[in-house]
Amino acid sequence: MNGGIDQNELARLRQMEEIKKKVLITILSKDAYERLARVRVANQELAGQAELYLLQVYQAGKLEGRITDEQMKEVLRALSSGSRPAFNIRRK
Repeated sequence: MNGGIDQNELARLRQMEEIKKKVLITILSKDAYERLARVRVANQELAGQAELYLLQVYQAGKLEGRITDEQMKEVLRALSSGSRPAFNIRRK
């Protein structure tokens, strides 16, 4: 091994990503999935946190129907509220 990821590991990671994508498509409405895709482009960390949260809720069996776009907005808002830096603007 050359210190990188071997082919088996790479194939396993790709398979896990495909499974994650299929589950997200199943539990999210079309609009919510599109919103998550746009967030992923702008902020990969936030999108990853949202995906992890949604998958955990799904695995726990706590979902009632599909996640709507409004519900996705709430999830993203809740996840991003704690990670924003505080800015103090002072004028002289």
